[in-house]
Amino acid sequence: MTLRLLVVESHPVTRWGLARMAAEQPDLEVVGEAATAAEAIQLIAAYQPDVVTVDVDLPDRDGLDLTRELRDRYERLGIVVLTAQGDDDVLFRALETGVSAFVSKHAGVAEVLAAIRHAGVAALTFSATGLAAALRRRQQQTESRTLSVREREVLNHLLAGDSIPALAGKLYISLSTAKTYVARLYDKLGVSNRSQAVLAAARLGLADELAASTLIPATRVPAGTAPTRVRVATRLPAQRTPAQRTPAQRTPALRVPVARPA
Repeated sequence: MTLRLLVVESHPVTRWGLARMAAEQPDLEVVGEAATAAEAIQLIAAYQPDVVTVDVDLPDRDGLDLTRELRDRYERLGIVVLTAQGDDDVLFRALETGVSAFVSKHAGVAEVLAAIRHAGVAALTFSATGLAAALRRRQQQTESRTLSVREREVLNHLLAGDSIPALAGKLYISLSTAKTYVARLYDKLGVSNRSQAVLAAARLGLADELAASTLIPATRVPAGTAPTRVRVATRLPAQRTPAQRTPAQRTPALRVPVARPA
């Protein structure tokens, strides 16, 4: 079985190298080359390739946006993303767009060819070297950013505008302990001050979560203090004693007798 391949690459030398490498394989046939996303869309419609390699950095459009459009148009098209970027975010974006394989431009010839062949026979599956490691790193980042109950309380007070001494008093903890919690919170959010923490909380959706789950900041009752039962009810107007009433209020109401019929 011969796979028909179209190469989409902005750099002319890289494009030439990919095409020549594929052309030397007996099971691959290069049907076209494109330097831009616009050219790629036209050539794919004209030649109907089995597999297309797409550069992430195209001059007229983001390569991953192009792959999303191609997946929507051609469900069975094998799509291989090639990139010089090593960020995990790029890998996960490629996974979300529905591509068949993700390969670094620094990979060897055998790995690139294996990705093309995989895309040709399993277009709706995803293959990427280093995917398991990237998933572990994402899980570690998620766990490292998970806030404890106390850290959420601290963040809640910071969002409310409380100073560190003020939140220490409201949480009944020492000032040094409060500073430790704030420093730990900043470290998890990847920030260095209150303003950045507020922006990070909004970006990560923590501000909305706190608004929904902690309408009233939790406080700790000091040791030795008797527990107090809090009752929420509608407050009725206070009743005044006779001494507190005005002279007009203390004057008894006049009763007018009603004549009964004989």
